[in-house]
Amino acid sequence: MVRLPPPRLFLPYPQPKLPINYGAPEKRANNSMNPGELAVVVSIGLFLGMLACLELGYRIGLYVSEKTELSHEGTGAIEAAVFALLGLLLGFTFANGISRLDQRRELIVREANAIGTAYLRLDLLPTSQQPEMRRLFREYLDARLSVYEKLPDLNAAERELTHAAQLQQEIWSKAVSAGLDDPSQNVARLLLPTLNDMIDVTTSRTIALHTHLPPLIFGLSISVALLSGLLAGYDMAKRKGRSGLHVLLYALVISLTIYTVLDLDYPRFGLIRLNAADSALFSLRDSIR
Repeated sequence: MVRLPPPRLFLPYPQPKLPINYGAPEKRANNSMNPGELAVVVSIGLFLGMLACLELGYRIGLYVSEKTELSHEGTGAIEAAVFALLGLLLGFTFANGISRLDQRRELIVREANAIGTAYLRLDLLPTSQQPEMRRLFREYLDARLSVYEKLPDLNAAERELTHAAQLQQEIWSKAVSAGLDDPSQNVARLLLPTLNDMIDVTTSRTIALHTHLPPLIFGLSISVALLSGLLAGYDMAKRKGRSGLHVLLYALVISLTIYTVLDLDYPRFGLIRLNAADSALFSLRDSIR
């Protein structure tokens, strides 16, 4: 029987940190605005901006129509193009937000599976080393859950992330040490790869937490929305009177759509949550107590 050589052992690489603004922690805690609050402020600002643009467009339309009777001739194609672009941008940003939300859910389930598999394979360790490793796993899982439970407090989440990374290093070091003393090489072949997967998925989750809609696309969406309000107000001047209902509804729908896009981008800060996916990690924690 040919004996296969044991796999090479790689030390886990450092975990990326949460993006926290520079400056004193006290100032960051007091002055920074979390993404959920920012989404509300942006949406309210956009709503007021849309109302202003609609009113401005209406007044410009009235002024121009008093100067010439052909003030609205030939503008239909431009208005259609702008509204089509707005619909395209909102659809694109919304679809991408849903995609990133699904990706985050999938990564949570992957982490729960990776930790659960690694925990079961602790049975491969010598009996004397198992209780300590199981204790480290329970602490590690608690730390990983705390990283996201602490949000939107980025300072507290950063501390938990650092603690989880330290536990990762300790778990890995003890597993490598046990693998070197294992003549059957079962630890190196079966346990270490699962630990590596457990560590890899934490990096993927941290990167996913930082992946958001590019500011350029978001700024373009806001700009086109305001421009559409200007054109809608200009076209409203044809009827020589404002339609308050249409003005309010249009501004409200656009601002709520933008808020939803932002909330999808930061699902742990606003109304949209990942509680259903998080329940997989909570169930795992309860099962290994």
